[in-house]
Amino acid sequence: MKRRIIPYNPKLKELAKKLRENMTFSEVKLWNELKKGQMMGYDFDRQRPIGKYIVDFFCKDLQLAIEVDGITHLDEKVIIKDWIRQDDIENYGVNFLRFDALLVVNKVEAAVREIKSWILDYEQRNGVSEDVMKRRERLINPVSRKRQ
Repeated sequence: MKRRIIPYNPKLKELAKKLRENMTFSEVKLWNELKKGQMMGYDFDRQRPIGKYIVDFFCKDLQLAIEVDGITHLDEKVIIKDWIRQDDIENYGVNFLRFDALLVVNKVEAAVREIKSWILDYEQRNGVSEDVMKRRERLINPVSRKRQ
């Protein structure tokens, strides 16, 4: 399946870079589960600009954004802004998963299970790309780079 190109505001690139350098503890915990194709062979980016926003994590192959919501997201005004933001991003065809930061900190495996379940549902409907299958094979049978 061909990836969709999603527009973004280039002015957000510098802010995204700063956010990557200053991730919250909960974001770091989840990133450790997502990076390097560890999540079933899918490649995730962190602090990815989409439209006029930045999402915590994004997988182009799945068109999946993942947000980790901390305590500030309990404020009524922030909740309203989050839903408007999510709706705008979903208009690009992006799917969303949201996790409470405390869940990620205390039970990251629960968040990982939910992401894997979402991916399995997605794959059942859409299939699995050849690139992802190759990455999964490398995860299962890593090739040593050392010379014999």
